[in-house]
Amino acid sequence: MNPAVEIKELDFSYKEITVLKNISFSVHHGSFFIIIGPNGSGKTTLLKLVSGLEKCHQGNIQFLDKPVATYSRKSLARKMAFVQQNQPIDFSFTVFELVLMGRSPHLGMLGVEHKSDIDIAKQAIVFTGVDHLAERKLDQLSSGEQQRVFLARAICQEPEVILLDEPTASLDLAHQIRIMDLMRKLMDEKKITVIMVSHDVNLAAMYANEMLLLSRGSIVEQGAPEKVITFEKLEKAYNCKLLVDESPIGKFPRVTLIPQKYLVDSNE
Repeated sequence: MNPAVEIKELDFSYKEITVLKNISFSVHHGSFFIIIGPNGSGKTTLLKLVSGLEKCHQGNIQFLDKPVATYSRKSLARKMAFVQQNQPIDFSFTVFELVLMGRSPHLGMLGVEHKSDIDIAKQAIVFTGVDHLAERKLDQLSSGEQQRVFLARAICQEPEVILLDEPTASLDLAHQIRIMDLMRKLMDEKKITVIMVSHDVNLAAMYANEMLLLSRGSIVEQGAPEKVITFEKLEKAYNCKLLVDESPIGKFPRVTLIPQKYLVDSNE
């Protein structure tokens, strides 16, 4: 089977500033694929290119065996959902109304939902555990609850691939784990390919099947977590002192940052 997403020799610039250069990788169907890297490394731009929101300047992006640029917005939304960071919440829709909007790519000319669309929205709400919030307004919810609602809307699209831009950013520890567990459940039970950007290297190592490490717009490493998350690769990418060992709860790498205080103490 061909990859769900395949990128070859991708370059991208904003005006005169190079953001991504010579990017090539593939994401297999059913993967939990997580992109990591320091701020400004091009992670979010890469997601936007895969989603079709940005157009690549050079190279090729294949999505389900077709160039992503050949899809209409509606046909692409039937196959791919994108949950962006900092979603706007300045509207008064209820949770159910917002989730039901995920059916828009599947509706006919009149845009009228049928019973099957309503049933799919209800299932997405139950799957993400926000069914008890269905009649609440989005601006009445916590940030963790809001994130699950936006995920429910994405699931309601019934996509083959979901893109997520730092879905755990600004969430407390409990909500971070709930979101990541939900993504794993989505992959296992609905066979959806998940491509996610994360700033949390340890969370990424716990959940990813495959990882991509970016730095300054280029690929440092790609592959399984134990291949990507090494002392040499991370110190090169992030330019800081750290330790990498095996997590006490499983056979995946764990990263510990070394504060300046301990570097000073060790040299005395």
